[in-house]
Amino acid sequence: MSMFDGLKYRSVSSPIHSIDPRAKLVYVCVLFVISVLFSQLIPLLIILLIQVPLVVLARVKREWLRLLRGSTFFALLIFAMNVISLYFYGASQSIYSIIEHALAMSVRFIVLVESFSIFFLTTSPDMLGLSMEQMGVPYELCFAFTTAIRFIPVLAEEAQTIIDAQRARGLDLEGGNFMKRIRNYIPILIPLIVSAIRRSIELAEAMESRAWGATKKRTNLYVLNMRRRDYAFILLSLLMLAVSLYVWLAIRIPSLIQILEDLNIL
Repeated sequence: MSMFDGLKYRSVSSPIHSIDPRAKLVYVCVLFVISVLFSQLIPLLIILLIQVPLVVLARVKREWLRLLRGSTFFALLIFAMNVISLYFYGASQSIYSIIEHALAMSVRFIVLVESFSIFFLTTSPDMLGLSMEQMGVPYELCFAFTTAIRFIPVLAEEAQTIIDAQRARGLDLEGGNFMKRIRNYIPILIPLIVSAIRRSIELAEAMESRAWGATKKRTNLYVLNMRRRDYAFILLSLLMLAVSLYVWLAIRIPSLIQILEDLNIL
């Protein structure tokens, strides 16, 4: 459950943290579009490596690597499912092409995880909700979204605490077949669901005691203002999108297999 630390905000003084949440939201949306555009391995690897300097500047390498390590299982699952489906149900392709395509799908997943991790690690939920509110999103939706973001790491920590407590009582989570392992997690899911319901009731009572929603016109202590570096970050993101669209439309990207064959490696 420590992988969810990669989606929890870290209060660090860095150039990436100081960027306006709206500018970083544009960046995440651009990365999402670019990763969907390309299905080749080489451009997806380039996109993956481009984001590494942002992680270094944001000073969140440890949490970011922890999330990537936790996402390895899902990346391997995507790789295996693509290999199986293309091998048995796809067109007649070489095994090298199938493996390259499966790797590309796994790298696409890692790119998406990487970009969203950078966003959530460097963006305060309060500032994110404030930026969404200033963009015209209804406050009820902003509050629900930021509350959900806050609850994910809390529930992850609660789940880890329950797992440790059940293991101390002798619960074996690793033994037995697949169905038995699923049944072994029932003593963890039930307390976790009860804890989530209890937290939601406490939150509802706290909101009611503070007269939440009593007035439609709300005021905020802070007002976010876009600065030059925020506009520069948005411009850089849009430039990345424009270059990616040009490459996608006008340039034929060779596959890694073709490059290796041209070099007489395969």
